[in-house]
Amino acid sequence: MSLQHHLALTFVNNIGPVLGRSMIDYFGGAEQVFKLSKTALQQARGIGVKRLEQSDFDEALRRAEKEMAYVEANNIDVLFYTDARYPKRLRNCNDAPLLLYAKNSANLNNQRVISMVGTRKATDYGRNICRQLIEELQEYNVLVVSGLALGIDTAAHRDSLKFNVPTVGVLGHGYDKMYPAANRELARKMQENGGGLLTEYPSGTLPARENFPARNRIVAGMADATIVVEAGIKGGALITAEIANSYNRDVFAFPGRLGDEYSEGCNFLIRNNKAQLLTCVADLAYSMGWEKHDTGKSATEQLTLAIDLSADERLIYDLIKAQSAPIAIDDLTIKTNMPVSQLAMTLLDMELSGYIRSLPGKAYCIS
Repeated sequence: MSLQHHLALTFVNNIGPVLGRSMIDYFGGAEQVFKLSKTALQQARGIGVKRLEQSDFDEALRRAEKEMAYVEANNIDVLFYTDARYPKRLRNCNDAPLLLYAKNSANLNNQRVISMVGTRKATDYGRNICRQLIEELQEYNVLVVSGLALGIDTAAHRDSLKFNVPTVGVLGHGYDKMYPAANRELARKMQENGGGLLTEYPSGTLPARENFPARNRIVAGMADATIVVEAGIKGGALITAEIANSYNRDVFAFPGRLGDEYSEGCNFLIRNNKAQLLTCVADLAYSMGWEKHDTGKSATEQLTLAIDLSADERLIYDLIKAQSAPIAIDDLTIKTNMPVSQLAMTLLDMELSGYIRSLPGKAYCIS
C-alpha cells in the first residue's frame, strides 16, 4: 500500500486515529479513502458532513509527500498500525496512533515489555530503585519503554544501556527536535545498542505541552505493565498509570516514606488500588508469571507433568502454555467452551496440584 496515503491520513485535519481506523476498516485501505468523494466517505461511522467539509484531503497529500522525503533522507522507518512490526499491545488500544515513526533496532513485540515512569525531579532513592530494578531485569529478557524525559525516564534508559537491556524512548515531538536537548547523546546511544526511539509526530512538530499526555498513552499501551518508580501527586507519571489502568494493563508502584513529596503519587496509587505494591523484581515476576531465561525444568520434566493431566486439564494446560502472557479466566471460558463453574473447579484442582499458578486479576500461567 502507498506510504504517501498512510502518512496523508494522519495529516487530514479533524480525522484522528479512531476515525482514521474506522475509515480504513470500512473502505478497505488508506488509498481508497483518498479516491472517494466526500459524499461517499460519509458512509463510514462517525464521519459527518461538517467534519468532512472542514477536512482538506489534497493538502494532506501534499504534506505527506514532503514527509516522505524527510523520512527517506533521515533513515526513519514508518510503521502503520497494520504493519506486523507495529507494537501489537498498542494496536489493541482503541486510540492507538495510526502510525509511528521509528528509529530503532528493538523488537517492539518483545515477549515481555514494561514501561517505567516517574518524576522529572528524581531523588537518589528513585535513581537507586531504577538501577536495582533494571539490573535484576537482565535475567528476564525485557524491553524497557519510557519517555526520555529528565529524571526517572532518563535513569531508566541509562541503566538499561548500562546493563544491556534494550530500551525505547517515546518522544512528544518530531525527530528534527530533541527535548530535552541534554538527552541527545543518550538517544543516540539507545539507537546504537539494540533500542531506539518512537514518535507519532512528523517533522516540524514542537515539544508542545499537550503532546506529552498523548505520548504517555503510547508508553502505557506498548507495555504489559507500567511501573511508577517515584512520582508526585500530580504529573505525567500518574497520567500514564491512569491510562494503563484504562487499558486493563498491570500497574505497579514502589512505596515511599510518608510525607516525601515525590513518593506521594506512588503511595496514592497503592492506597487507592490503582497500582500493586512493588519492592523488587521478584514481586513483578511473580505477579506477571514470568520465569527467568533458564526455568530449571527439563523437557522430560515438562512432559511428565503433562502426561498426568485429564483431558479437560490437558486442554486448559495447553491453552495456558501457548500464551506469551498470563491468560484471564474469561478468555479460557471462551477458548475451552466449558461452563464457568466447571472451569473454575478444574483450575483450582490444577493449581492445588502445582500445574498452574493463579495471578491477580483472575489470570493464570504455567507453574
